[in-house]
Amino acid sequence: MVSVISLVLLGVVLAIHTLIAAVMTRFFRIRLKTQWGSVIYALLLIPLVLGVTTLVFFGVLGISGGLTLGTPSLLGLAIGMPLALGFTIDVLYIPSPDEYELPETR
Repeated sequence: MVSVISLVLLGVVLAIHTLIAAVMTRFFRIRLKTQWGSVIYALLLIPLVLGVTTLVFFGVLGISGGLTLGTPSLLGLAIGMPLALGFTIDVLYIPSPDEYELPETR
């Protein structure tokens, strides 16, 4: 039986993963000069980081509680959905890095 605490912890993990994906997407968009470079890095490196944190949260810390998720469900829920949400939040709702005017540096 699934407890309320395990569902809350799953929600916290999803929120943390979404935040990680949004921040990493923003970082790649700011640091890389090409548009496709940031997309490629975001699609390759962010799932790697989310996979490691998924292993830490669900494996080492064992927060899954009574959740019996299969591997495809866990990967889709803990990596796929936060990746899509974080990328969407950064691209659609946060202004582009080109729109900011930075002061001149010497």
